[in-house]
Amino acid sequence: MDESEFDQFYAASFRRVTAQVYAMIGDLDEATDCVQEAFARAWAHRRRLERAEYPEAWVRTTAHRLAISRWRRRKVASRPADRALSAPLHAPAVDESYVALIAALEKIPEAQRQALVLHHIADLPVHQVAAEVGVPEGTIKARLSRGRTALAALLADDNGLQGGVSHV
Repeated sequence: MDESEFDQFYAASFRRVTAQVYAMIGDLDEATDCVQEAFARAWAHRRRLERAEYPEAWVRTTAHRLAISRWRRRKVASRPADRALSAPLHAPAVDESYVALIAALEKIPEAQRQALVLHHIADLPVHQVAAEVGVPEGTIKARLSRGRTALAALLADDNGLQGGVSHV
């Protein structure tokens, strides 16, 4: 993959992958940082990425793993916050229903959240989600079913939305 091909890949994928990782972890700034780092790693491994069947999946998986690693490091090294530091800045979301969806996704188990985001937001078929996550298709189907049920209840309870998962 040469520089112009990589630039095209980056331009076509960055926003989509960032939105997907944001939906998985619930922090836009962290998602943006992790996706940027994942693309930097993709550039360093562009020969391998060139042979990959789904290069965007490679970047998304790398970004998600980076986010998990960062979260674990923060959790282990957590200490009382310094009062001199301000609260982290969160970019406001454009669409109110998307904010409600992200808030509801944060309340369901990570495995269900990941399956829902990859299938409905990343628009991957069940078999590809299963391959990316490394579990059987039946497991993904169960996670999707349970996740949809949990989301429907959360969105109906928290926001008064009936059938609020129609955009998921």
